[in-house]
Parts: sequence; structure tokens; C-alpha cells
Amino acid sequence: MKRFMLDTNAASELMKENPALVRRVVAAPMASLCISAISEGGLLFAQAKRPKARRLHRAVREFLRRVDVLPWDSAVAEHYGVVRADLARYGKTHAPLDLLIATHALSVGAVLVTVLSGCRSAGRGLDGLNPASVLSPESGARRDPRPPGDSP
Repeated sequence: MKRFMLDTNAASELMKENPALVRRVVAAPMASLCISAISEGGLLFAQAKRPKARRLHRAVREFLRRVDVLPWDSAVAEHYGVVRADLARYGKTHAPLDLLIATHALSVGAVLVTVLSGCRSAGRGLDGLNPASVLSPESGARRDPRPPGDSP
């Protein structure tokens, strides 16, 4: 079964119940969805910044209860080192946490689900799904709400 790793921004948009993203994500079996422990930390950080935001706390708890949180381990670290070195060799950089999450997806063979248009691929064959194409009219990308891989 193909795995889909939501980055922190995609998970946040999903918890906000963004209709376009929800349509695409709910089409995938729940067991195929996962997040990195790094994204879990980002969600818990957002929660800690707003201790009185009850709805946010409920949404984060419920989301984390339902989704697989994958550990960032030595195997992932090895992929990160190789990918970061390759990017540096070509003069490319990515936001540090985005790159950690992207290489985590690469390491476990998951499709990276992101709403960040600049993070479609961190290199080395990382397959990137970009729900931003259905969220922003100015992106110019197709606005098809079907899940990835579905065709007419």
C-alpha cells in the first residue's frame, strides 16, 4: 500500500478542514496516512503557543490519535545526510524542518503531501504530491479534487 506523509502545513490545513485538501486526503485509506515525528512536534508547538485554544487542542489530539506518527531514526538520518549533501553540491537549500520531513518521506517510500509549492521535491527522486494546486487559484495547476492516481 502506498503511504502518504503529510507535512506539518498539510496536517494543519487538514485539521482546519480545508475542503479541497480534505476531499483529496479522505479518498486515501486512513492506514495509508502518516506524519513524521517532526511534524508531530510542530503541531504540539502550535498547541503549546495557544494554551487556551480548546478547539485547536482537540483537533491536534484527535488527529494525532488517528494518524501513524513515524519515528525519525538512524535510517532516516542517513537519507537526510545524503540528500542534504547532494543539495549542497548543487547549491540548493530548503528550510531545515521541511527538508527533514521530506527526507523522512523519501526514507520510508512515502509520497510527501505538502501545501508548500516550493517543497514539491527535496531531490533524489522524492515523489511530491502538492495539494496547493487545488487550494490556490493562482497556481495555474489542475484543480482536480480526485485523489492522486485516480483518472477519468
